[in-house]
Amino acid sequence: MRRTFVALALGALAVAGWPTRPAFAQDTKTARGTVTAMAADSISVKVQGVDMKFVVDTKTMVEARGAGTKARAAQRAGMPGPKLADVVKVGEAVEVGYHDMAGTLHAARIRAVATPGPSSPAEAASKTSNGTVKSVTATSLSISGSGGGGATFDQTFTIDSKTKVVGKGAGTASAAKGGKIAITDLVAMGDRVSVSFHDMNGTLHASEVRVTTKAAAAK
Repeated sequence: MRRTFVALALGALAVAGWPTRPAFAQDTKTARGTVTAMAADSISVKVQGVDMKFVVDTKTMVEARGAGTKARAAQRAGMPGPKLADVVKVGEAVEVGYHDMAGTLHAARIRAVATPGPSSPAEAASKTSNGTVKSVTATSLSISGSGGGGATFDQTFTIDSKTKVVGKGAGTASAAKGGKIAITDLVAMGDRVSVSFHDMNGTLHASEVRVTTKAAAAK
């Protein structure tokens, strides 16, 4: 059975034909995992043990078996289209192409796949990057660094409740706030950091952020 792309409307789907190659921005990232929840304007996916929530709107494309048939049936019934839950089910494996818009993850494409990939970050090889913090929010961290031959690079990491932050005064600050503290209270722009992360199908999830030199001390 052929899979069909459909365009997502808030709460419903409308047929968008069968494009040979959807046009997505170059900065599109991908995440692959299992659907855990859905709403009219969002979908939640567990990606290698990490929960990720994506915003969906009229620009979101969905590719799944039977989507076209259900969309046509809905149109014949005078409805704008089937709901997302009629095409993609909780518990199914999907691949999400998305854009990180200042910490908000917007789903450009949702595609049903056969398997969700590794079940936890531990199954993927851990990597480490060193660099200077360009920006930091409660859900993301961007750094700039240099590699072999003097080549420079920029990387953006996903931050969540499982990310460990290590640095001078981190323990004291955390204790003062009852053990709960945001990364923005410990890491600032200009800090030198060492980030341990897992590459989860193009999404870099930070498992640990270690502050090696504070910006003020580096001056």
